[in-house]
Amino acid sequence: METKAKVTIHDIAEKLNVTASTVSRALNNSPRISEVTKKAVLKAAKQMNYQPNNIAAALRNGKSNIIGIIVPTADRAFFASVIRGIEEVANTFNYKVIISQSYDNYEKEVQTIDALFSARVDGIIASIGKNTEDFAHYKNALEKGFPLVLFDRTTDALDVSQVMINDYLGAYKVVEHLIEQGCKRIAHFTSPKKVSVFKERLRGYVDALKDNGLPYDEELVVLSNLQLEDGRASMEQLLQLKEMPDAVFSASDFGAMGAMQVLKERGIKIPEQVALAGFSNDPFTSFTDPPLTTVDQLSLTMGRRTAELFFQQLKAGDKRAVPQKTVLKPELIIRKSSLKKGI
Repeated sequence: METKAKVTIHDIAEKLNVTASTVSRALNNSPRISEVTKKAVLKAAKQMNYQPNNIAAALRNGKSNIIGIIVPTADRAFFASVIRGIEEVANTFNYKVIISQSYDNYEKEVQTIDALFSARVDGIIASIGKNTEDFAHYKNALEKGFPLVLFDRTTDALDVSQVMINDYLGAYKVVEHLIEQGCKRIAHFTSPKKVSVFKERLRGYVDALKDNGLPYDEELVVLSNLQLEDGRASMEQLLQLKEMPDAVFSASDFGAMGAMQVLKERGIKIPEQVALAGFSNDPFTSFTDPPLTTVDQLSLTMGRRTAELFFQQLKAGDKRAVPQKTVLKPELIIRKSSLKKGI
């Protein structure tokens, strides 16, 4: 089957009997072109199914009006909401986004940076993958003059603007709430990866115990990837102990949901016997039975602030704006899964 040649501005120019430069200026809404000509060019472009070559335009103009966004996964409500916040701000600047997923795979993240370079994006917004410990690919982006802003999963190894919530405070609030409900043997699901958010949530858990006179028990801290099946396996592990916990605080809502499934299958009452709390305020948490106590990460606000910092960096150009760190205050969402005293 013969492939149909792509329509160019020269084809439109030939159809309208004008120059290619006139067509180009009309498509870019140049004030040098009359409204009559602009309408004629746009009409012909639509009829001929003309698709602009964004990469060629970026080479000519020095910008593509496209932001590259890298997230571990786009099917998580948290990341989807952050992306929405970024797009809301980007649209006001007439910018579009390209969304790429690293799947927490270091090699994939490196390849994605290279692909975004090739796509001539004007800069990158990223949340670092769990397995990323070498940041050379991000440093390379900075050396090439690309604006870079990090959100949620960040690192101090890069001198860039960052937006995150106070993960330590969020975790501290959860554990403090569980203690107020009479819990004394509180387990914690965390991740073994070197990701700041999980390290900070673990630190908040430990300090809340200490500040309230409760001992830290290493056997109550279970490491996993914090997905649904991990939560199930972690809860099964805790139930093998001589004395099971009276509460579980998971650093992710999915881990808490897995624990909830196991407890219900075993006939263990929530929260009477084991109180539960998660982290992130994923949409499903308000629909579980009982509804799950969690921490709202203010994802939409995070996305908007991240985009604002990106455009500040973009405006600064070669001068580079001074990196800013924005730390949002998390909100504890208390629901029935943790209310031992509210039964």
